[in-house]
Amino acid sequence: MPLSVVILAAGQGRRMNSDLPKVLQPLAGKPLLQHVIATARELHPANIYVVYGHGGGRVQSAFPDADLQWVLQADQLGTGHAVMQAMRIIPDDHMVLVLYGDVPLIRASCLARLIGAAGEDSLALLTVNLDEAAGYGRIVRGPEGHVIGIVEHRDASAEQLLIREANSGLIAAPAGRLREWLLGLGRENAQREYYLTDVVLGAVKSGCPVVAIPVASAVEVLGVNDRLQLAQVEAGYRRQRTDELMISGATLADPLRVDVRGNVTVGRDVFIDVNAVLLGNVNLGPRVRVGPNCVIRDSNIAADTEIHANCVIEEAVVGENCRIGPFARLRPGAALGTAAHVGNFVEVKNSQVGSGSKVNHLSYIGDASIGAGVNVGAGTITCNYDGANKWPTIIEDGAFIGSGSMLVAPVLIGAGATVAAGSTITSAAPAGKLTVARSRQVTVDGWNRPAKQTEEEKATAVETALKPV
Repeated sequence: MPLSVVILAAGQGRRMNSDLPKVLQPLAGKPLLQHVIATARELHPANIYVVYGHGGGRVQSAFPDADLQWVLQADQLGTGHAVMQAMRIIPDDHMVLVLYGDVPLIRASCLARLIGAAGEDSLALLTVNLDEAAGYGRIVRGPEGHVIGIVEHRDASAEQLLIREANSGLIAAPAGRLREWLLGLGRENAQREYYLTDVVLGAVKSGCPVVAIPVASAVEVLGVNDRLQLAQVEAGYRRQRTDELMISGATLADPLRVDVRGNVTVGRDVFIDVNAVLLGNVNLGPRVRVGPNCVIRDSNIAADTEIHANCVIEEAVVGENCRIGPFARLRPGAALGTAAHVGNFVEVKNSQVGSGSKVNHLSYIGDASIGAGVNVGAGTITCNYDGANKWPTIIEDGAFIGSGSMLVAPVLIGAGATVAAGSTITSAAPAGKLTVARSRQVTVDGWNRPAKQTEEEKATAVETALKPV
């Protein structure tokens, strides 16, 4: 049976106290709704319908995907009314899965179980057992344990409020029967709204089975109505991701202090220290070690590489057995060969550092190609920008760059060349030779250090210096 997914995303989110629509609030750097859409796509549905209302233009513009179908709920008359808007265009022979744009942590595997439990004439709903179920609708069961209805928190009796089995709001049902049950909804409740939960009673009255599927972890059905709940969901997301990393073979010094905001894959025996932030698509090869306070975004780190404390790595490719940091920065386009070293307070941008090469201290490498076995001394700068254009620096295999050198691009340092410390290189340094480019040292006899002046003397000196010529 083809699957149609309906995502309810029309809520205003007044309790967020924000100009941003609720479903666009960020979770792990992406809008809440984006997480729900990504999970829905894992189920390979025929269609994804997003029911929108408040802030509709902004919500739509945030998701320009052609495979989303947008359905307007002009009047906010409840969740049942929202689903009705989408049902107008969903064929009767489809299975319908209803999700919420502010419930972002649900897993595709859980939804697959929910869909599998809904037959041609039955409704399946996802339930959760909570110690504290305030605000949630309660699952009402008959004497034989069958689900006979859901009562919303505002409409529940004192006895019903003691029920711990709560409704998550997520349901799956055949489209033809769901349409019938929706048409039977009324608004005789505290909110004067069409509750989607009342379709359960409609299914029971029509003699159709109602199957309750318990969610494995309550965190999967956490919803977001205010910033406190957003923080709770963020913590839940972080824990889901760190659990996945540990199951895959990583050791985390403290899972509560590692922040995963993307698709991260790890090899065996990876170690991640505290306060690491992993964003976008990150791959950490076997035995990679990430020190404390590191940020890694959209990068591939090969096996046996060690990243010391306080490094920032963005859109970089790092080879095997490299050593990075502490306090190093790899900017977009940085590529390190096998066993390369990039040390403390070194920045590498749009450059290749060859196998076995070392840039260990206080250097800037930009728009450069560094060969194998090169040593770049402390304080070396590739002067790649002339104020209008970027220029390349090429350092061939086996070269040695002395400390404090300025390499003014475009420039070539030949294979095996040595550049003397303190040189400013403006033209090619020949292969295999020593190149020195320094001003001649001069000692000035009879020179004295400046003495401290009075305020009057300083004022006179400034006046003299600023007189027009």
